[in-house]
Amino acid sequence: MTTTPVRMSDPAEYAAYERHHAWVQLAAILLGLTGLMRVFDAIWAFRYTGPLPAKFDGALLGGNLDTYSWVFLGVAALAIASAAFVWQGSQVARWLGVCVAAIGCLVAVWWMPFYPLWAATYIGLDLLIIYGLLRYAGEQGPPA
Repeated sequence: MTTTPVRMSDPAEYAAYERHHAWVQLAAILLGLTGLMRVFDAIWAFRYTGPLPAKFDGALLGGNLDTYSWVFLGVAALAIASAAFVWQGSQVARWLGVCVAAIGCLVAVWWMPFYPLWAATYIGLDLLIIYGLLRYAGEQGPPA
């Protein structure tokens, strides 16, 4: 998709550019934040020794928390890397960020029976990321 520069002399176009730019920046920040939260999830999963919730063996990846920790670390690395590149304006990272947020949403839905508040937080953040990256990224170039 080609972008056309925005004329700074036109206040309406510049305001639209600022709104779009702010949403993309917010999406990048939230993407990095969810990546950091997944790092904390991985640390928790690696170190947790207490009893697991009832019916946890029926979870998506089974009852072994080590499996979840490695998955969380992989998703965290993708989220943090794509956040850094979205911040720089990469369209490839934008689509990677959408995919990472969508996967995060699905994983959070599967964790909903075990940790509902934490899962709802992830779903809300991931939906904001998806909205910001799909609706506003790539629409307008920088001001001329």
